Parts: sequence; structure tokens; C-alpha cells
Amino acid sequence: MTQPSRRSGPHTPPSQPVLGGVRVLVTRSPERSGALAGALAEAGASPVLLPLIDFERAPDQHALDVACDALAAGAFDWLVVSSATTVHVLMEKAAERGLGLAQLVPSTTRIAAIGPATRRLLAAGGLDAALTPAGEQSAAGLLAVWPGGGRILLPQADIAAGTLAEGLAAAGGAVTAVTAYRTVDYPAAAERRLAVQPEDGDGGPQPSSYPLLTPEAAAADIAEGRIAAVIAASPSAVRRISALGPLAGCRLVVIGRSTAEQAAALGLDVAAIAAEPTPDGLVAAVAKALNPP
Repeated sequence: MTQPSRRSGPHTPPSQPVLGGVRVLVTRSPERSGALAGALAEAGASPVLLPLIDFERAPDQHALDVACDALAAGAFDWLVVSSATTVHVLMEKAAERGLGLAQLVPSTTRIAAIGPATRRLLAAGGLDAALTPAGEQSAAGLLAVWPGGGRILLPQADIAAGTLAEGLAAAGGAVTAVTAYRTVDYPAAAERRLAVQPEDGDGGPQPSSYPLLTPEAAAADIAEGRIAAVIAASPSAVRRISALGPLAGCRLVVIGRSTAEQAAALGLDVAAIAAEPTPDGLVAAVAKALNPP
């Protein structure tokens, strides 16, 4: 039921381009877009970037510091990490204490992680996940394999749904949930912006080589049929995509059930859901959306 963490190997491009020159809108910040934009380009697409969301440090740093100090002191049996952004927060908190990430988390504390990017970042910091979802990379997927009980630290986004915290508690866990970061419209305030490393570990070209659109330009291109597909990686991204206006013939491709559910709640048709939240998984989903069976 459990899967040990492994670092992903180099990105393997498709044997032949499958997206013949279509423009695909990637709604991530530039430093988080490298691997995906590169995979799309390798598949023959023309990626364009529209950063919609960004991340700021949590307003209540005291609560986060108290939780991190308790973590370092061995107060938790489990650290549950549900996003790569949370790993960046933990890295920043470790650095503030003159520690590496692996020193912040005691060897007696097991780690549960959701998503390949999260596991890669943890591994880069010297930490291995003891528990990961067996299938769907989501809160529901993790809860399906959760062993129950334990003292649990759950650092999350300010807008995180209660699914994970409630599910862990229902399984007998003593859950300490703390806000690790805020999700805001792009760009975040410079003095509060959470610094992240470029996510180009899969070997994709740097995102600076791709066009960066404004919301107004993206909305115009969608309305005039110049964008074939748009990718949403989170419910908050879907909400901001909806604000651009009707998608018309532009296909919406999403990561995960919660993102698809948010799209449905907003009246947006989802053309494809990525089977895996990876660059290759998203390329396959875009190809499926544009070439339905």
C-alpha cells in the first residue's frame, strides 16, 4: 500500500512530437514552469506562460515557528507534506535556524508526502518519504493508505481544504495544522514573497525562453482562438482562469480531482485530467484533450 520515495529520473521526451505547434497556456509562475513548458515544447507545442498565483510567507510566523521548533525537538510522529511549496517553507525555516532540512526533521519522525515534485524536493534536502499515495496524488489518495494514529504536524496553505486534517483526525491522529504560506494573485509583494528554487530538475529549458502573457492578453488570445489548451494545477488557478472569461474552444486540462471539481462548480468543462501530476502526464492529458477518442 505504501510506496517508498524515489527521485525521478531525467525527463524522457516523446519519440515524436504529438502537439504540432499548438499554443498551450501554462498558468504557473516562471520559476515553476521550466519542466512542464520544456516537456510541451518537446512534444511540439508552443508554450506560453500566464502566472496567476503566487505565494507569500504566512502572516502568523510565530505559530509556524513554534510548530517547527516542536518538530525539531521530536514532538511529532509524522510530518505530512502535501505540496512542494510547503517544502520550500520548511527549507526556509531550517535555514533561519542554521540547519539543513534533514536536521530540522528528526530521524524518529516519519514523513508522508503527496506528489512527485514534493518527494523530489524532500529528497534533495536529504529526506525520504515513508508513505505516499499508492495511486491518486491527493489528500484522498494519502488518506486511503494512512495507517492511523500518531502525533501529526500538517503545514498547509491558508486556503487548504479541511479534507486532509479532518481525515487524519478521524483516523485517530492528533493533528497540529498550521498555515505555512498564503496563496495570492501573481505577483506577491516582494517583501513577503516566498522564495523558491526553479523547478527545472527534469531537464526542461528555462522558462525565460517562453512568452509571458498578461491576463488581458491571454483573455484576448483565448477569445480569438489563438490558444488551444490551458493547464490548471490547482483549484485556485481554476478560479482565476474562470475570471478571464469564456474559454470558447480552448480546452481545459487539470491536475487532480479537487481541481476538476472546482472547475465543474464554476461551470467549466474539463477536457482531460492528468493521470499523473508530472510533465509527461500533463503532455499526455493535453494530447488527449486536443485529440479525443
